[in-house]
Formats: sequence, C-alpha cells, structure tokens
Amino acid sequence: MIVVTTETISNKKITETLGLVRGNTIRARHVGRDILAGLRTLVGGEIHEYAKLLAESREQAIDRMVEQARELGADAVVSVRFTTSVIIGGAAEMLAFGTAVKLQDAE
Repeated sequence: MIVVTTETISNKKITETLGLVRGNTIRARHVGRDILAGLRTLVGGEIHEYAKLLAESREQAIDRMVEQARELGADAVVSVRFTTSVIIGGAAEMLAFGTAVKLQDAE
C-alpha cells in the first residue's frame, strides 16, 4: 500500500477515488513515563518517553487507516494528514486520515 502526503504519486495515475479513510488510537500517559518526563523537564532536552509514545500512536493510526483502505480495495492513500486532540487529562487521540484511491501506471 502506497501512503503519501501528496495529492499525486509519481509515475502513477489515479483511476478511481474510493473515499475518505481514517485510523485513530487513544493513548494514556503512563505513571512511570510521567515521572521520568518530569525529571527531564528539570534539565531540558527531548522527552524520549513521550516521543516514543507519539511514534507508536502514529504507527497504529496509520495501520488502521491502511486496513480501512484495503477493505475498500485501494492501491494507495493520498493526501494523508495527522491530527491530535486531548480527550481527557493524560489521554490524547492520534488520527490519521487521507483519500483511498485506485492506481495504474502512467503512460
């Protein structure tokens, strides 16, 4: 499955638009990670515990979006975007969305 943030794919022609696909996950912070992150804020620098949490959330959201695209028979998802929102204190949603399409080689 090709997944891109662009509206087009080099050397491919979009033959059919299948519609919006999306995948999301909601993750809560972990007390142990919060303690380490709190200590890191004292000395500065990247908070690796939260960076890892966000990376895992993005991957899971993409996987769910791609699965939805496969169910529609898509070859690719174009115009992929991400958004996050706080659900409750300590928990946030990661949403990936795009347009599922059918492709053929460009002539």
